[in-house]
Amino acid sequence: MFAFAFLWGLAEATLFFIVPDVLLSLLALRDRRRAWVACGYAVAGAVLGGALMYAWAVHDPVQVRSVLISIPAISPDLLDQVRAQLDDWGYASLFAGAFSGVPYKLYASEAGAAALPLAGLLIVTIPARALRFVLVVAVVNWIARRWLGGWTQNQRKAVLLAGWIVFYGGYFSVMARLN
Repeated sequence: MFAFAFLWGLAEATLFFIVPDVLLSLLALRDRRRAWVACGYAVAGAVLGGALMYAWAVHDPVQVRSVLISIPAISPDLLDQVRAQLDDWGYASLFAGAFSGVPYKLYASEAGAAALPLAGLLIVTIPARALRFVLVVAVVNWIARRWLGGWTQNQRKAVLLAGWIVFYGGYFSVMARLN
């Protein structure tokens, strides 16, 4: 399961568009500590994915932008917004992105295209990604224990997956209107 969390973190930091929070929240239904360990693996995958996106953007920023805008919910305007955030706030903007629905891969690629320091990106990636992952695990585990304590594991999973479907339906709808 931990290797899967690492791979999901890597995939979402590059070209995949479903966040590792889905897997982490599923793990949190049963075992908060195991889910927190998985958070570490997902963060490690994100760090590697961020480094790859950064390097690719340093090498060929035009191709990276072209590929990124083919991913659902990503537009040239969103990439421009990320670049402006990086210009204004530096790597602190990764924290805003983590909670605003802006994919991390955009920050990594725009940082590479702007030739910002790679070390700074990787260092800030760790707390920026970990904060959201840990919060998701804590909230889902708390809800599972507090409100769904008498439910079966399959019932909990069904509720959680339905929640993710609703979340992504809303997310893609909003992003389509914004882009």
